[in-house]
Amino acid sequence: MKTCSPSSRGRALGAGLSVLTGLSTALAVGSPAVAAGASYVALGDSYSSGTGTRSYLNDGTSCQRSVYAYPSLDASALGLTLTFRACSGATVADVTNTQLSALSTSTAYVTISVGGNDAGFSSVLTTCAQPSWAGNCNGAIDKAQGVITTTLPGRLATLYSSIRGKAPNARVVVVGYPRIFNGEDCNALTWFSPTEESRLNATADLLNSRTATAATTAGFTFVNPTTKFGGHAVCDSTEWLNGLSNPTTESYHPNVAGHRDGYAVVTKPAFGVTAALSPTGAEAKAVASADSLARDASRYAAVDRTIEPERFVAPDLHSPAIRAAAARAGVDLRSRASIDAADRLWSARQDAAQREAARR
Repeated sequence: MKTCSPSSRGRALGAGLSVLTGLSTALAVGSPAVAAGASYVALGDSYSSGTGTRSYLNDGTSCQRSVYAYPSLDASALGLTLTFRACSGATVADVTNTQLSALSTSTAYVTISVGGNDAGFSSVLTTCAQPSWAGNCNGAIDKAQGVITTTLPGRLATLYSSIRGKAPNARVVVVGYPRIFNGEDCNALTWFSPTEESRLNATADLLNSRTATAATTAGFTFVNPTTKFGGHAVCDSTEWLNGLSNPTTESYHPNVAGHRDGYAVVTKPAFGVTAALSPTGAEAKAVASADSLARDASRYAAVDRTIEPERFVAPDLHSPAIRAAAARAGVDLRSRASIDAADRLWSARQDAAQREAARR
């Protein structure tokens, strides 16, 4: 039997330790070699599915999943195998009931954005887009902030615990929401006041804060897109977020640039792996993956169709409710000047009432 000298055994042991150390380090940071082809599951709502990019997978659902969404771009850039479960309209309960089944002990990476629909953000935007005399924007915002503060943290804690239980080996990245507005409303058929836009942005900040706390407590990574989206809000010169759009389902969501230059840029580093493709190469690969992503997603079509899309509804000055509100406010709906003058008056009154309530 061949024997080894102490020095050769030491060299062999040292080499073995070096290999083990290198392997453990690679596993800890998620090296490209470890990550290649690894399982990545994208969970969440419309901000992860890609609503707003105007191009969606033909997967038999209304989830509005897009190859231009950051999960598809990240998977292509990092060489990961994507299971795309994020769906427009999803709440925490929807994620729990329809998306977590995609997770397993072999899942290496998870991303998720959720919480906006629990707070009814689309309904809040629908209310605030109306002339001030037609709706109670501050009341809608107050209600949403109450849900975010008192109800959502518990829901997120339970959800994050379930994710960890089903994917114990995964690196989990929780993704927040950008501020939508820049303080002006350049859309002719909406009536967001500067104060309303400021409060809506503050609500997004509050949602991010509560989500970040829950994510950190769960041992997950939180990614805040707010700074990256600065200067690219609705009505900025280069919009990464759609304003009022046709169809309205595209409204107030990140567009292609928002996902490519915003979300994908801030989320990729959180995976802890080096990108194998440039942004241009990743986008081309993502587009080419449309058919395979659609086939994979179609497996879940029946359960995905149980999710109720939450849609922004543009103001309809001909609706019975707004006609009745106009009559009460003395507004002549035939005159844009009358509509706007009353809007300014009621906005000022509501702002004063909000300031007074804040002082109490």
